[in-house]
Amino acid sequence: MMNKTGFDNERYLAQQTEAILKRVEKYDNKLYLEFGGKLLYDYHAARVLPGYDPNVKMRLLQKLRDRADVLLCIYAGDIEKRKLRADFGITYDVDALKLIDDLADWGVAVTGVVITRFDEQASARVFKNKLERRGIRVYTHRFTRGYPTDVDLIVSDEGYGANEHIETGRPLVIVTGPGPGSGKLATCLSQLYHDHKSGHRSGYAKFETFPIWNLPLKHPVNVAYEAATADIGDFNLVDPFHVEAYGQFSVNYNRDVEVFPVVKRILEKITHQQSLYLSPTDMGVNCAGFAITDDVLIREAAKQELVRRYFRYRCEYALGFVDKDTVQRAELLMKELGVEAENRLVVIPARQAGEEARENGKGNNGVFCGAAIELPDGSIVTGKNSPLMHAASSLILNAIKTLAEVPDRIHLLSPAIIDSIRNLKQNILGAKAVSLDVEEVLICLSINASTNPTAQIALEKLTEIRGCEVHLTHIPTPGDEMGLRRLGVNLTSDPTFSSKNLFVH
Repeated sequence: MMNKTGFDNERYLAQQTEAILKRVEKYDNKLYLEFGGKLLYDYHAARVLPGYDPNVKMRLLQKLRDRADVLLCIYAGDIEKRKLRADFGITYDVDALKLIDDLADWGVAVTGVVITRFDEQASARVFKNKLERRGIRVYTHRFTRGYPTDVDLIVSDEGYGANEHIETGRPLVIVTGPGPGSGKLATCLSQLYHDHKSGHRSGYAKFETFPIWNLPLKHPVNVAYEAATADIGDFNLVDPFHVEAYGQFSVNYNRDVEVFPVVKRILEKITHQQSLYLSPTDMGVNCAGFAITDDVLIREAAKQELVRRYFRYRCEYALGFVDKDTVQRAELLMKELGVEAENRLVVIPARQAGEEARENGKGNNGVFCGAAIELPDGSIVTGKNSPLMHAASSLILNAIKTLAEVPDRIHLLSPAIIDSIRNLKQNILGAKAVSLDVEEVLICLSINASTNPTAQIALEKLTEIRGCEVHLTHIPTPGDEMGLRRLGVNLTSDPTFSSKNLFVH
């Protein structure tokens, strides 16, 4: 399944580009396009739509770059709370900086950064200073007075008019940001207010991949999106405004449907004319559904994503990041589609590996961890923990030995190098645990590869495990999680701690 594709990127790029440019033409060549979801590295989409390029939206933007400006929004509260982007393990403010760099690598410059709902938060001021001192234009927008009930106040000089107008010169303005709630919609509407006040007939549209509006409500791809947003309570529903206006069923999510009457009234108040949009679906320009080429394949992929989310939420609950309701929502969504945790093929082998370690008296300090990976050919390889290394470390070595066809009896790591690193950890750095995590094992492997041809061959196989499925019986340590993330595997784990210590490093 890993090498099969159910999504046509080229078809998607062609149709999506055409749809956006047609929408621009409707508004005297000035459109503010709210870019929802991830602009780059959209691994959720890649997992549920096999064949989807995680950077296809960036390719789209690159095609439009001569006609587009980019505004990056970030909510001041997210900076203050140091909110994390889970797939990279970095805070939203760092993600914003990374996005600016990534856009530059693709030849796309950011016109400005907008700090939304700014209220003189200390960390937000530091973030603003940092950007400005690097030559990046920063705007601060405060909470919109009157929002969401008092439209007359919202659409006034005390509402949107209180925000500084951001000068943009191109017909398309991409408004993006790290994560939901970053203030993209308010920024778009604030710009519309200033434009129309000065006689420019600009417009607004929304570009968001999920839910896919022209797939059924309970299609696994749309259910997987619900699972991805279970922690913020989002859910999908049939767009009632679209049904009423056109007699056609389309899928949207609750926040868009709930806010639509308000947004429609705001747009009509700003433009002094009836809105072109009769439903939230009308506002969107998403063409992803038209690029699906294998529905059976994407259904199965989406079901697997449900299981991944379930494991993630169970671990986040154990770590205190989410509440019990989030886990229960994920469980209910799995039951709706008849999916069980054990449908993830690497779960049972990982647990069996941990149990074998217990039965054979292996493990480390009374803790018995198992790990499993599904290789590109569908075969399963396992690993166990030991006083020497973590289960995840053992797993990676076993996986690349299998791919390189290295006999099990041959060691990839020199005992002298392992002992040297263990000595550094224990006797110099004062670490309590001296078994090697994934990052440390990868460093060992790269050192060994310089003098050991077999280790070099195995090292080169690391690229082949990108995109593979991995399960651990215990929550990974930071060194394991970061190492596995850099290798690009899809990781899940059982919500069990590998140590009784509260601080694990």
